[in-house]
Amino acid sequence: MELDYFAPDLTGERFHETINALRAETWLAKSELGWFVLDREAGSFFLRTKSATFPGLRIAEMFGVEEGPLLEQMRRNILHINGDAHRRLRNLVNPAFTPRAADRWRPAMGEFLERLWAPLDGAGRCEFVGEFAKPYPSLTIATVMGAPLDDAPKLHEWSNLIQRQFDPQSLMNEQEAIERACGEFYEWAGALIERRRGDPGEDLISTLIAASHEGDRLDDAECMNLVLNVLVGGVDTTQSQLAHGLRVFAAHPGQWELLAERPELAPAAVEELLRYEPITPFTARLLHEEVEYRGVTFPADSIVMVCSFAGNRDGVDGDPEAFDITADRGEAKPLTFGAGIHYCLGANLARAELQEALAFLPARMPGLALDGEPELGSIHGIYGLERLPLSWS
Repeated sequence: MELDYFAPDLTGERFHETINALRAETWLAKSELGWFVLDREAGSFFLRTKSATFPGLRIAEMFGVEEGPLLEQMRRNILHINGDAHRRLRNLVNPAFTPRAADRWRPAMGEFLERLWAPLDGAGRCEFVGEFAKPYPSLTIATVMGAPLDDAPKLHEWSNLIQRQFDPQSLMNEQEAIERACGEFYEWAGALIERRRGDPGEDLISTLIAASHEGDRLDDAECMNLVLNVLVGGVDTTQSQLAHGLRVFAAHPGQWELLAERPELAPAAVEELLRYEPITPFTARLLHEEVEYRGVTFPADSIVMVCSFAGNRDGVDGDPEAFDITADRGEAKPLTFGAGIHYCLGANLARAELQEALAFLPARMPGLALDGEPELGSIHGIYGLERLPLSWS
């Protein structure tokens, strides 16, 4: 069976219907891009196999990215580093990304939620993406990095642009802007790292500068690129997942009312949201050798796209198509953050941000409803929203 991955209408309910129809028939679909894996077991296999790598450098090669800050960023990106070099970086930085490390920033998240809510209190309606979802993770990341809060808007702009390197269509049409964003970020981050070397604080950059493992330390380039990974992986993603969350809850008013009554359900609500509408619906892998799996031969240089949307519905307890924040989904964990050695570095920080927001907003936005049609983005790369008009009573 085939999937028209580049169909312009493959978003929203059309996307849901298309993928659900495919997964009802098969675990594997084909497209002009490559293979699409539609169940959890196969998805986990291809995310974890040592026979595959993240294909970002191949995409760069296809679009003629041969020099400059974008290529430097790609080569040094932890997504493209494997084997012993990857284990070394993970050993050095993992202590900075534990659940406990993320919890340190919850008071700041609470302050930002209060600040962003203040002008909306009593308004009864807003455009949620621009007025809330976009600035919230930008302010949080600025604080985590130890940067001035006035830098939050440009951090968001850089993240949004640099993230587009993972979407071939954006890379084809916006390469110059992506290159410029990488260069501007490197200049900004280099100055910030230099300041933190002389004046360390409690922030992530100071922590990374001081990080050591068995006498080893990060050099400046490694530190800078890890900071960039956190920026790119922690702004547009959290913004998009929160916006989708409010859209999904607007379609499930009983669940929103329940969350308002029981804010302690926020962690469970986040897990159900990550499962139900992942903002990374596809994760790509490039096979560097031939792989035989379930009687299918995948040639070397094949692109395999793991569909977390489909995988998240496979093997869970209860009705996989129901959005239910009280459901016990069993042992099956969402594939939204990936799996294996390239599991998302900032997953704990993202979860904390989403948990704080979903504990804060429901009681303040009773009767949540759409106030117009949402403008959904593309499923390529990060699946977000351009606009989300909301109203509440």
